Amino acid sequence: MDVAAAPPLSADCASCAGLCCVALAFARSADFAIDKPAGDPCDNLDDGFRCRIHPHLRESGFKGCTVFDCFGAGQHVTQRTFGGATWRDGGDVRDGMLAVFPIVRQLHELPWYLREALGMPAAERLHARLRAAERAVRAAADDSPDRIRALDVDALRAPAAELLRESARLTREAASRRPPATRPGTAPGARARVARSRLRPGADLLGADLRATDLRATELRGALLIAADLRGTDLAFAELLGADLRDARLDGADLRDALYLTQTQVNAASGDARTRLPAGLERPSHWRK
Repeated sequence: MDVAAAPPLSADCASCAGLCCVALAFARSADFAIDKPAGDPCDNLDDGFRCRIHPHLRESGFKGCTVFDCFGAGQHVTQRTFGGATWRDGGDVRDGMLAVFPIVRQLHELPWYLREALGMPAAERLHARLRAAERAVRAAADDSPDRIRALDVDALRAPAAELLRESARLTREAASRRPPATRPGTAPGARARVARSRLRPGADLLGADLRATDLRATELRGALLIAADLRGTDLAFAELLGADLRDARLDGADLRDALYLTQTQVNAASGDARTRLPAGLERPSHWRK
């Protein structure tokens, strides 16, 4: 498939059948007001596959819904994999759609990251392999329902994940060779509250105060940053793939050059009008003005 001609990797709920509101499970918590098993339609889903409380999800106790992104998997499964059918058709169609949707979501999320890596000039020598990886993942997502269900997603993801890590490494190294720009971040003379040695992939930084910590070009891939205080920090070229930013404070933070930052992560965090985001990501409506 021509990568340039590939469909957008963003949700088009008008072309979906509310798959995320049916296929996925959630438990009563701070993110969801009710328990819902996988395969059961959410109580808020109406007959037209629309959410009855969509404008009021957060205040209604469904904050988790506001941070979910299917990366376009919903309309892909509905319109392409099953040719316009819906889960309400029942039988094998219903079972197939609900089984395939979570897999296709993974197959749509990965190309999003691959496209991000293709935008990194320092990783130019990897671009041909990145494009080939995207074509392979796209081809898998375009396959038949039975073949998608039988797919070994981990085997497909492993080489792509290695390319993503290498692209980020080359980008961080290139950034470290440039003189730092004048940007918000660690205040001169401020004492870091977290040792830089703790800033590593998968780090447990739950609730950490990172306001005076140099976060530029750090590897925070998969880090636990729930409720971490990142106010005023500079995250230029920090790798955030898979980092958990739920309730992280991003007021005044500069994320313009952060690597692999998604809209889902931004939606899960809190920020304000001074927070700087990468091009293509939107400031959530629930952020402070």
